[in-house]
Amino acid sequence: MNRRSHVALAAAIAASLTLGLGACSSSNSGGGGNGDQAGVTTQGNGIIGGTPVKGGTLTILSNQDFDQLDPARNWTMPVMDVGVRLLYRTLTTFKAAPGADGLKVEPDLATDLGTPSDDARTWTFHLKDGLTYEDGTPIVAGDIKYNVERSFSAELAGGPDYAARYLAGVDGYKGPLAGEHLGKDSIEVPDAKTIVFHLKRPVAEFGQTVTLPTFSPVPVAKETGANYSNHPVSSGPYKIESYDRGKRMVLVRNTNWDAASDPVRKAYPDKIVVDQTLKGTGIADRLIADQGDDKNAISYVDLTPAKMSEVLTNPDVKARLISENGGCTTMLDMNTTKAPFDNAKVRRAMQYAVDKESFAAAMGGPAFNDIATTYLPPALTSGAPVDHFMIKPAGDPDKAKQLLAEAGLPNGFDTEMVTSTGGKQQAEAIQAALKRVGVNVTITTVDPTAVNSIVGDKDKQPGLAQLGWCPDYPSAGTFLPMIYDGRQVRDKGNNGNMTRFNDPAVNAELDRIAGLSDLQKANAAWLDLDAKIMDASPAVPLVWQKKPLLVGSNIAGAFGSPIWSAQIDYATIGLKSVK
Repeated sequence: MNRRSHVALAAAIAASLTLGLGACSSSNSGGGGNGDQAGVTTQGNGIIGGTPVKGGTLTILSNQDFDQLDPARNWTMPVMDVGVRLLYRTLTTFKAAPGADGLKVEPDLATDLGTPSDDARTWTFHLKDGLTYEDGTPIVAGDIKYNVERSFSAELAGGPDYAARYLAGVDGYKGPLAGEHLGKDSIEVPDAKTIVFHLKRPVAEFGQTVTLPTFSPVPVAKETGANYSNHPVSSGPYKIESYDRGKRMVLVRNTNWDAASDPVRKAYPDKIVVDQTLKGTGIADRLIADQGDDKNAISYVDLTPAKMSEVLTNPDVKARLISENGGCTTMLDMNTTKAPFDNAKVRRAMQYAVDKESFAAAMGGPAFNDIATTYLPPALTSGAPVDHFMIKPAGDPDKAKQLLAEAGLPNGFDTEMVTSTGGKQQAEAIQAALKRVGVNVTITTVDPTAVNSIVGDKDKQPGLAQLGWCPDYPSAGTFLPMIYDGRQVRDKGNNGNMTRFNDPAVNAELDRIAGLSDLQKANAAWLDLDAKIMDASPAVPLVWQKKPLLVGSNIAGAFGSPIWSAQIDYATIGLKSVK
């Protein structure tokens, strides 16, 4: 997150953005939806409202547009949830369930989880029978190959880059928009229902990799380049009826979707309306009041900290609050190509200068997050947090000043920081903490959808940014390589490694660990590498977020998924009753 993200942008408190995709196990594997410090509980084994009925209109209340619905470019949270649960299907997908069950991968378009061969360097998938798009045309294996190829296009940048990382024979490939396609040494399509991926190294978890939207189908005949995001052709249970960007999107049933081939998505509502026009605390106010059609509504963005006490002191409202641990790490990213952050000692000083307590308070306190002490979240460290530097949560200004003096900056320095409009309060907490050690931070706030384009452009990127990462699925292999592989950095359209950190020794270790077939050895090696990168300090880990989301009183089937940053799983959401 992307990517979730893995990157990508994740909606955080008040539309502050966390870069990344999200897929991680919940710290509460037994039932989901429980934020212990918030005193939040959910009903029905972690599912609010029980099983939905079929029919009615579900409303999703939001304060922002989707940055990308194009499946080749969709690597942000919670946009990816909307894409892969409502609009398009992938070769495999995660089960729709709270807690540990939600970490299980199931076949989606494919008949099974894939067949590895050649020591997991080759993976073969067969498509189910009778799969069609919203217009009734058949889905064929070549359409999946085509979308994978699209992920290489500079014109369609920003999506999951696993294909570029994993596929053999892709050096120099620039995508299919000019008519060039990948050869059989990369992807084979021997027939309409078979696709074979050839990888440059063993990838034992490739059956999980293909849960990402890169591995969904796009029909060549419907290609519209950068405009494809406005109306991706549906292979899922819903299709776009109308989309007025930044204002309103209406989804209606895709009558050519076959429920018998899709045991994951239940498609309870007849219609889903996404209202993107709300501002400030308007979403929370409407859901707390719970009047009229808002009883059939859910929040797309997190409950704002200012509203938490109002929710927790009202039992009826509190019963409609989901607060699942997201498994994402929010970080203060430093541009390691920009002075003085090109100096590792300056970056190390920032670890001691930051007051994580004040930052966490600005994010809503323990009801919303836990203090982060390393890059890998507890979900990827056997459930136990790792405290690398053993720094007090409020920081150690004296140690920070010492390190700055050793770096030749005894009087500090000036720098800039970019954040979303909703992240200003958190940025000011960073600003105040750094001021204690002589670092003067100028904050620039921009629309949430603009953060990624600024930080991803080397010429525009300032020294600091409040970003973060969510693993795409429960593996450290979808975390550290995505954000610290220096070979994946781009001057423009950069995504994932937003610190532009490039250490040849780290790059080599990323490759070595990725090739390990022994899972226990790989997990231990990821922990060791996490510590090594912490010493180099391209970023300061700030908090591990929880995701508090309110729903209306007529909502059923709502829970925080352990995958994708603990967003509500749209595969099973619906209404208790339809009038």
